[in-house]
Amino acid sequence: MKAVILAGGFGTRISEESVLKPKPMIEIGDKPILWHIMKMYSAYGYNDFVICCGYKQHIIKEWFADYYLHNSDITFDFSGGENNMIVHNKALEPWKVTLIDTGLHTMTGGRVKRARSFIGEERFFLTYGDGVADIDIRALLDFHVKSGKMATLTAVQPQGRFGALDMEGDGTITNFREKKPEDSAYINGGFMVFEPGIFDLIEGDDTVLEEYPLVEAARRGELAGYRHNGFWQCMDTVREKHLLESLWDSGDAPWKVWQ
Repeated sequence: MKAVILAGGFGTRISEESVLKPKPMIEIGDKPILWHIMKMYSAYGYNDFVICCGYKQHIIKEWFADYYLHNSDITFDFSGGENNMIVHNKALEPWKVTLIDTGLHTMTGGRVKRARSFIGEERFFLTYGDGVADIDIRALLDFHVKSGKMATLTAVQPQGRFGALDMEGDGTITNFREKKPEDSAYINGGFMVFEPGIFDLIEGDDTVLEEYPLVEAARRGELAGYRHNGFWQCMDTVREKHLLESLWDSGDAPWKVWQ
């Protein structure tokens, strides 16, 4: 079963970093967040990836083409008059990675539609290239299969950035407290599962997945929500990047579900 990752957007809300590289290639620790996401799926045995590229796609393609250079110890031996590269510790993942050009200005639904020939007419995972979680991917899939629906998305309640106020009708504040996740509405945390029927709801490049396709699936009773009450964090801003980096550097990153 393939895991499709949307990695083609401009990442304008984190432009301090994305001006130089696609957002999925922004590093947490010394690895792109894209690598972290793929490691999450791989931990549950899903190693066949389709990455929907767009903005600065060459950076993603070159990183995978030079995977040994980025992840292994290398000796370059010029002593014999040739450029010989010796790889000492072949740090490879058991991945099959298909990188496709889905256009520079294509919307999320359009990117999925363009990937159809690489996905095939089969069930597939889909997620964004900028979020991590300690989600049980197998449990998500089991939930989707049991629901019998066309689409399942992961519903999360993000931690609020600001304090919460309890107020009376006349404006009197009765309590000021840290905002808890349960104070927030559920949102789409990504980590979705789709049946191939979703392609029929995507018209073309201008289709935003989160608008007509998912709204129409919900209207038809074909959209399920898998509640995830554990860790979830997207990386939309530099502040959120620093949060993820601090968790990774602590050695206790919640999304590190692999050994």
